[in-house]
Amino acid sequence: MDLTIFQQEFLTYKEAQNFTREPKNLYEPIRYILSLESKKIRPVLTLIAASLFSKDYKNALPAAYAIEMFHNFTLVHDDIMDAAPLRRGMQTVHEKWNVNSGILSGDAMLILAYQYFENYPPEIFQKLAKLFSKTAIEVCDGQQLDVDFETRNDVSIEEYIKMISLKTSVLIGAALKMGAIVNKADEKDADKLYKFGLNLGIAFQLQDDYLDTFGNPATFGKQVGGDIIENKKTYLYLKSLILASKEDLSLLNHLYESKLEENDEKIKHVKELFTKYEIPNHIKEQIKIYSEKAFAVLEDINISEDAKNGLLQFGKALMTRNV
Repeated sequence: MDLTIFQQEFLTYKEAQNFTREPKNLYEPIRYILSLESKKIRPVLTLIAASLFSKDYKNALPAAYAIEMFHNFTLVHDDIMDAAPLRRGMQTVHEKWNVNSGILSGDAMLILAYQYFENYPPEIFQKLAKLFSKTAIEVCDGQQLDVDFETRNDVSIEEYIKMISLKTSVLIGAALKMGAIVNKADEKDADKLYKFGLNLGIAFQLQDDYLDTFGNPATFGKQVGGDIIENKKTYLYLKSLILASKEDLSLLNHLYESKLEENDEKIKHVKELFTKYEIPNHIKEQIKIYSEKAFAVLEDINISEDAKNGLLQFGKALMTRNV
């Protein structure tokens, strides 16, 4: 399973898409966000899944592009809600243009994503659109939970895992299942691929949480410590609430309630507390647990051993990334 082949096929398809339209101020932000360098994990997963059930994996290119378009739509709107200055090491859309442009261009991206399903016959279109609609509303559910958590002081780790399942992992599961749908896989195998993606997606987001605080600014592509600045109740924070002493708990709560003028100082103090209670080790253990849950599902999917091993290696690569 040579991932570079899938990546290159997707990039070739992507470059052939034309968004040079009027009004310019609607489509330029779309071209911009789609042009930012990334690993294209979700569309590649769609192509991988399609290849498991037919040699004609290129059939899945429109579905893969729909997934990529929708994912980037969510990033544009998330960045507005988080007031994030950077995305993939570059200015976010609302920083480069303005908030109104970010909202409207994001809306257009959601509609464009649906249009790519029109490349398929009615039976496939219906299945893809049904899964896509379900996934899209679940992502919104997850985003709202994330917002709600900002004003709650009783968020549990279980609730957090549910939130990231909705906000992040359902799209990874859908990306895989769409590839299976396009090439008419058995429904049970398609559902198992979806379950594989759900667990892999949770591990992926936990890895992202870790990198947001402890990643290398030169490779991460986003503002390191952004979750701390925004007082996000990630696994790192929630686990600290359980383990911290009364004195350190008071300090952590004070840091998360404050808006320090110097964000670097806030990040430094919070990281010291996380390190003191070995939170990086705890989150790495959770990443391992959910990765292993994902890999266990592979055993029951009716695909070749080589294909299973390819998915296994892909999953392991995601969990050891530094971006």
